[in-house]
Amino acid sequence: MNKVKVALVLGARPQIVKSAPFIHLASKDKQIHLDIIHTGQHYDYEMTKIFFEELSLPDPIANLNVGSGTHAQQTAKIMLRLEKILQKQELNQ
Repeated sequence: MNKVKVALVLGARPQIVKSAPFIHLASKDKQIHLDIIHTGQHYDYEMTKIFFEELSLPDPIANLNVGSGTHAQQTAKIMLRLEKILQKQELNQ
């Protein structure tokens, strides 16, 4: 049976916290292959890494490093950089 591939894109602290229960459940399910991708909107330790550590979450497979900007700028960077990551993942199947 093929695993279901799920790419979960997280950016802000509330998303990380709210997604933790799903991540834990999906990580235990042998039918799901979960990849976490961080947008890099919050880029200092206190804003990101500490939440992954305290919630016992796996490290993201990629950080899009979008940084600050208007909503439109951040969204555009996320979409362009995410596309490259997903295309690489598809090629590596």
